[in-house]
Amino acid sequence: MKTKIQTSTKMETRSTTLSWEVLILVAHHLDPKTLAIASCVSKSWLHSMSSDQLWKPIVTAHFPSLSTLPSAVSYCRLFALGRSSAMRRRQTPSKPTLSLGDLFFGVSITSKSDSRVVATTSRPVDALVMDPPGVFSFSVGFEDCVLRKTEGLEEVVRVTWNVVVKGWRGVFTLMDCERKVRFVGGGEEWFSEELPAPSCCSKVVASSVVADVKVGMCDGGGKVRVEKVSMGILSVVDWRYVGVEDGLRYLQHFLVT
Repeated sequence: MKTKIQTSTKMETRSTTLSWEVLILVAHHLDPKTLAIASCVSKSWLHSMSSDQLWKPIVTAHFPSLSTLPSAVSYCRLFALGRSSAMRRRQTPSKPTLSLGDLFFGVSITSKSDSRVVATTSRPVDALVMDPPGVFSFSVGFEDCVLRKTEGLEEVVRVTWNVVVKGWRGVFTLMDCERKVRFVGGGEEWFSEELPAPSCCSKVVASSVVADVKVGMCDGGGKVRVEKVSMGILSVVDWRYVGVEDGLRYLQHFLVT
């Protein structure tokens, strides 16, 4: 009697264990999430549900660019990497740890020939005019600037733009460039300089943003002075100023350790 019971149990166990051929047949009708769950049932299910035969068409459908790359990893692993990357891309960026109230802008324009200061200012960023609203572009007036240039004069000037965290907890130079300008009343001169990528590869990877400075001048009795300076971070992808949060998020890579 005991032998019959044992034999019956073994037969029942064999009848409820699916062969790998059947598993593969069923697996072809499962979506990636269900396949991943099924692979956790047992070692045999893991082997069956992780085969390249199943996952190659899935990777080709969801991530065609990855499926053509020479890779030593399985297609199951390749799908997991592609999905993880896609999810990170869709994530909403975290709020920047810096605020405009944490920062000072220091801007100076000096003559290259004799190092004379043409104009200089140091202001808290939240006291500047945001122009236009909502983007990382600011302007500051130089009503009290008494340093003047002769009308029509051309000379090489150096424009420096530094951002400083209050308490001197960090300093980052957004611009330090030189070029020839013409001092004309009512005229404008533009300066731009590519910014480094916020990573260890900053010397070889472009950041797709530039520091942008516009110098506006006014005349007065044959003399010219700097009237206003506008500065911002410009995206070269669409040639628009980045938003305030994006600008702060970029700066904190260099200002917050």
